[in-house]
Amino acid sequence: MAKSLKSAAKAKDNDLFGAPEAKAKAQLKVAARSGGAEAGYTAADIEVLEGLEPVRRRPGMYIGGTDEKALHHLFAEVIDNSMDEALAGHATFIEVELSADGFLTVTDNGRGIPVDPHPKFPKKSALEVIMCTLHSGGKFDSKVYETSGGLHGVGVSVVNALSSRLEVEVARSQKLYRMSFERGHPKGKLEDLGKINNRRGTRIRFKPDTEIFGAKAAFKPQRLFKMARSKAYLFGGVEIRWKCASELLKGVEDVPAEDSFHFPGGLKDYLGAAIHADTLVHPDIFSGKSGRNGAHGACEWAVAWTADADGFLSSYCNTVPTPDGGTHESGLRGALLRGLKDHGERVGQGKRVAPVTSEDVMVGAASMLSVFVREPEFQGQTKDRLATAEAQRIVEQAVKDSFDHWLSGNPLQANKLLDFVIERADERLRRRAEKEISRKTAVKKLRLPGKLTDCTNTAAEGSELFIVEGDSAGGTAKHARDRKTQAILPLRGKILNVASAGKDKLTANAQLADLMQAIGCGTLAHYREEDLRYSRIIIMTDADVDGAHIASLLITFFYRQMPRLIDEGHLYLAVPPLYKLTHGDKSVYARDDAHKDALMKSEFHANAKVEVSRFKGLGEMNPQQLKETTMDPARRTLLKVVLLADDRDGTADSVERLMGTKAEARFAFISDRAEFASEELLDV
Repeated sequence: MAKSLKSAAKAKDNDLFGAPEAKAKAQLKVAARSGGAEAGYTAADIEVLEGLEPVRRRPGMYIGGTDEKALHHLFAEVIDNSMDEALAGHATFIEVELSADGFLTVTDNGRGIPVDPHPKFPKKSALEVIMCTLHSGGKFDSKVYETSGGLHGVGVSVVNALSSRLEVEVARSQKLYRMSFERGHPKGKLEDLGKINNRRGTRIRFKPDTEIFGAKAAFKPQRLFKMARSKAYLFGGVEIRWKCASELLKGVEDVPAEDSFHFPGGLKDYLGAAIHADTLVHPDIFSGKSGRNGAHGACEWAVAWTADADGFLSSYCNTVPTPDGGTHESGLRGALLRGLKDHGERVGQGKRVAPVTSEDVMVGAASMLSVFVREPEFQGQTKDRLATAEAQRIVEQAVKDSFDHWLSGNPLQANKLLDFVIERADERLRRRAEKEISRKTAVKKLRLPGKLTDCTNTAAEGSELFIVEGDSAGGTAKHARDRKTQAILPLRGKILNVASAGKDKLTANAQLADLMQAIGCGTLAHYREEDLRYSRIIIMTDADVDGAHIASLLITFFYRQMPRLIDEGHLYLAVPPLYKLTHGDKSVYARDDAHKDALMKSEFHANAKVEVSRFKGLGEMNPQQLKETTMDPARRTLLKVVLLADDRDGTADSVERLMGTKAEARFAFISDRAEFASEELLDV
């Protein structure tokens, strides 16, 4: 059939375009209708976008899109300008205030934006030129700023273009000036408000335009709070003051109405806070600074190796986050690798350390890196990746020298670290050797859990593992499954809460051992994507409170022990029905009470006598019902478990608060939300 379709398509193409005489006739007909091929396309069709109109037409070119991340990028552009003043030695504090009306205000005590007439545009102040003209600013050479996060002179003008209203106040030379804008257009001239004492710097107050970001667009206090705090960590010489309207903090955890950040310890303090609960291979954080913000660049770093958690590397250039890495990260990796190899040679471990790569060094390394360079080169306006070749040399040279001294001065810690990294290299080489073995052969050698009913598919791709509660549900699922692609693993009741249990309990727990064995990919730093036995891990529990509790415990287990399983998109929740609604020959299934009420209105007549039966558990359903509602890929609903990339700290805090060892935190959470618990829910 596929061949016949291709033949038909080819014949059709020949009919339309193949014969020269037919092609000529078709062109003549089109020309006759249009008055010539060029008649519909003239100079009048050529648009010339002026001022900030290109930004409003294509915001994605300047801030990466119009989603929540892009919205908060506006704040990054404004605070980066204030940070540049601090890095240049002209500002000592920055104030960030989020108001109840949605306006965000950033104030610094720097030099203030120039307000005198611009030489190229004598009828406009420099402030107006900066706010309304792309590619204007004082950062194109090093006379005004030796290092800065801004490069192209588009940041604050983009914020202006994408704000429904923006107001600028400049305190300069003991005088105060003000100018207002709407959607990038000035609303009047620059105002001279007269003399002012004891104030200097720039204040920018703006509100994102709902025409660009949507009607519900609003800054998230938690996200702004973390962004502001991270800036203070990156430059110990600045104090950042935070203020947020109390009405915006209802239901928001861990964000105060007012706070102040000042971290003289810089990145070492930042990393210490990030890994406070992790077990370290060595007790001390390797940290240091080199150079200053000047012609030759500068860098600051902090690194610690964790024994029981995956590593990470957070990097910055001129205080701007670089989530996609770049040349400065390459410099750090190279310095750490060379330093450890040189130490291995010095202590007679040259042969053992020879196969070590930067991947082995970084697999458990929790790292922070900040580099300051003149005229940095980024990939894209959002500056996600640094491309400056000089940054690699600056970082590698500075870190390597300091790392050599640190290893020599701490021989016991250095040898522990060396052994840890060599173990990672040995494990990597072992995995590479095992990779050639097919999954089918490997499965025969594995001792799989006795209760696991495996699928016949020998490849991970397309295979699914359903984790169900209890043997009864497991029996039903086994009969409902597709034997080729769906495996079933029943668990006995509620599993161990890994967030509050110690390592010994986790190791000794038979149910979790069975689960880890069935999945096959290892945990934490030992996680191996290539050893994963199923492409989907599906938690299938009863559609009631107990089922939700078991699902929460399982998600907590995967979050704590296999976070990469979630990051790679392998974890799902099945959505079994809670009710079956029957009238005559018609039956429909409802997920919960709200869905039941909606179906009663949409699927049945108002006076129909509908029989409502409630499933007490998956084991009560017959295999056909379970298949058609929950397991059949063509008809089921799956919920994918994801971690929000922009709120990983908030996720970690929530898991610790709700699932951790502090019962009082859970009690406070429940008490705060007691008004939402209905009598019906309490009776379940």
